[in-house]
Amino acid sequence: MPVTKVTRNYQITLPAEIRKALGIKEGELLEVELEGERIVIKRFKRERPTLKLGRPITPEEIERAIQEGMEECMQ
Repeated sequence: MPVTKVTRNYQITLPAEIRKALGIKEGELLEVELEGERIVIKRFKRERPTLKLGRPITPEEIERAIQEGMEECMQ
């Protein structure tokens, strides 16, 4: 079983064999949960908003979609 160390900034590095086995890429979001005495790390699954194509899109709709995406990333 791989072991990782908690840094002074309370960060950990996922061991390479775990990242490779799960296909975790840089920048991917992970969800961290506490189950009793265990820490469980899962892929964070979220649906990305999309704009429907095939119709005219206003600059306001584009700006609103960008703003919503930025707000979601900052949470």
